[in-house]
Amino acid sequence: MRHDDSGYGNLRRLGVHPAGDGVDVAVLASHADGVDLCLLDPDPTSPDGWAERRVPLSGPTYGVWHAHVPGVTPGQRYGFRASGRWDPAAGVRYNPAKLLVDPYARGLDGLERLATPRAERYGHAVDADHQPLPGGLAADPADSRAVMPHSVVLADPGHAADTRPRVPMAQTVVYEAHVKGLTQRLEALPPELRGTYAGLGHPATIAHLTDLGVTTLELLPIQAIATEPWLVREGRSNYWGYNTLGFFAPHPGYATRAAREAGPAAVLEEIRGAVQALHAAGLEVLLDVVYNHTCEGGTDGPHLSWRGLDPTVYYLHDGSTPARFADVTGCGNSLDFRRPRVVQLALDSLRWWAERVGVDGYRFDLMVTLGRDADGFTPQHPFLMTLQTDPVLSDLKLVAEPWDLGPGGWRTGGFPAPLSEWNDRFRNAVRSFWLGDPAEAAHGRPGHGVRDLATRLAGSADLFGYSDPPLMRGVVASVNYVTAHDGFTVADLVAYEHKHNLDNGEQNRDGTNDNRSWNHGIEGPVTAEGPGLEILPLRRRSIRNLLGTLLLSAGTPMITAGDEIGRTQHGNNNAYNQDNATSWIDWRLSPWRENLLATVRHLIRLRQELPALHNAAIFRGRPFDGCDDQRPDLFWRTAEGAELRTDQWQDPAVRTLQMIRTGCDGSAVLLVVNGALDPVDLVLADGLAGDWTLRWDSASEHPDETTAEPVEILPVGSAIQMEPLAIRLYSAGPR
Repeated sequence: MRHDDSGYGNLRRLGVHPAGDGVDVAVLASHADGVDLCLLDPDPTSPDGWAERRVPLSGPTYGVWHAHVPGVTPGQRYGFRASGRWDPAAGVRYNPAKLLVDPYARGLDGLERLATPRAERYGHAVDADHQPLPGGLAADPADSRAVMPHSVVLADPGHAADTRPRVPMAQTVVYEAHVKGLTQRLEALPPELRGTYAGLGHPATIAHLTDLGVTTLELLPIQAIATEPWLVREGRSNYWGYNTLGFFAPHPGYATRAAREAGPAAVLEEIRGAVQALHAAGLEVLLDVVYNHTCEGGTDGPHLSWRGLDPTVYYLHDGSTPARFADVTGCGNSLDFRRPRVVQLALDSLRWWAERVGVDGYRFDLMVTLGRDADGFTPQHPFLMTLQTDPVLSDLKLVAEPWDLGPGGWRTGGFPAPLSEWNDRFRNAVRSFWLGDPAEAAHGRPGHGVRDLATRLAGSADLFGYSDPPLMRGVVASVNYVTAHDGFTVADLVAYEHKHNLDNGEQNRDGTNDNRSWNHGIEGPVTAEGPGLEILPLRRRSIRNLLGTLLLSAGTPMITAGDEIGRTQHGNNNAYNQDNATSWIDWRLSPWRENLLATVRHLIRLRQELPALHNAAIFRGRPFDGCDDQRPDLFWRTAEGAELRTDQWQDPAVRTLQMIRTGCDGSAVLLVVNGALDPVDLVLADGLAGDWTLRWDSASEHPDETTAEPVEILPVGSAIQMEPLAIRLYSAGPR
């Protein structure tokens, strides 16, 4: 290895960056014998339409090849070619015939070329199905530059304006959405803005979000996406986007036509403008980011970027001979977070989006992979420790998907502060209580009692209470959800008991079978002309029970876009390749969908209005420190208003519960849950000097039915009858 420190470029800043009279270039390829910067320009006289000038880089200096190249300006297309050993058995596959995308590219041009299958993108020779030819892996000599996306030099856009709303976690309500799916069918938008970054920042989109009351928009991946080759061969696309080609470049497919035609700099400005418009309306923006794997697939996948530059550094291998990728993500490869350069790649990317685009935080896909060292997952992993201490990143909202598919991959509750985590136990408990158990009870079979549901209502201290010091993370560490982008929508949870994924092209084998759903007796939609009209009110009440539990529980709620208006995917619980009306939100509102929207708005307003509903700390069952009010922060009562005995907590037949949460200001809320199939006579719980005011009843189709004058105000100890499968929320003001 040569340690060339001659001053050529800035090897501490990877990528290609304008500097002085040209650009500084630095790229990691620690096992290569040579790396060329390839400057590309259209040339109609060339056989493939491109002219190329190659500039040899100096190095490697600590594994980095680098140079300062004069005369290169923003807008220049480029790529890299790396030469060295071709030894697939050792995991090394250098093939200079293949043009490689810069892992640090801020802009990409020609991403649409990947929509056509081409053998030239593979470093090894392949057959018509892109499988290795018999007899071993031979290097393929065909040049790939005409069938590859090209990296593009961008000027530094400068720091984004610091307009972050900085919503406290205790008041945060997350709204998970797909850029295209959210606005593609929103008729209030001009047609040219539908499905785009600019459409996100349009007043019509913002009005829906602010009227709904959510505080934080979480976007499915918008870092540059490449569809898997097998999907391309079938004429499909990776709609969700969990298949990253560029960790710094915004995906151009979500930009307006005008921005795409103007080039990558205009695409970047469009997403920056959308973030600023959302900030101006008080809305935060989180990005769903995928640093656990790349789009290059398994061991014998295409030769696009990292595989051709430094595969044994970037990718986790299983230690076998011949070398094979270790796959703890289910996507064919896993980035190796034992390697400092991989950690650097992720951190540099996160800082770029935070500082240059202005985003407010991240949701990390399969984050256990990002915390794996040689012995498996550890909360003390350098990457996780950096997130806690980095002056840029530690100030953001950080959310983990706390599992992957590797050994010991389920780690819910195991991440350090300040990370929050998706709480799959909340999802399962709420679905089981409101859907799975009643379905079993309807057939005379037992379900669950109230113990697990109560734990989730109270913020899942069993998962998030363990820290040093204890209880440090608070209930806000639990990101509660009943649906997400993967799985049934909330409307489909109450209409389907089985997945219907044939349109995905995988013979209905894909998608989970653990749906914990209930069709209420008929599979699929019920029409006015067919049987089953009598089950529709119960289906609608079940939706309200699910969303009401979500929004009235302790923790940080996350709503999936469209659930607030009863969006359906027609029973598809894995619509990852459905870039069509299956996935796009239909904004046409029938009367029941208008009622549901009004209900969700009402619930979010109650959550923000009532102090006892947005407590951040884990409940301790005793008065708040420093408050005059001496009531416990949380206590439970039976239907009769008595304290629950230990045997009642364990009894699956106990399906009714009263939960009282207090605020430091002396206010309180009473959540009454009846999960039985029959009405229940109930005595309103004590603990107050004043009266309870009814604020919401899930038995009501529209919240006005609950709040219309005269409002129901009842003293403690009043006897009421609860409808079957229903929730009520009462409040009382400060004493």
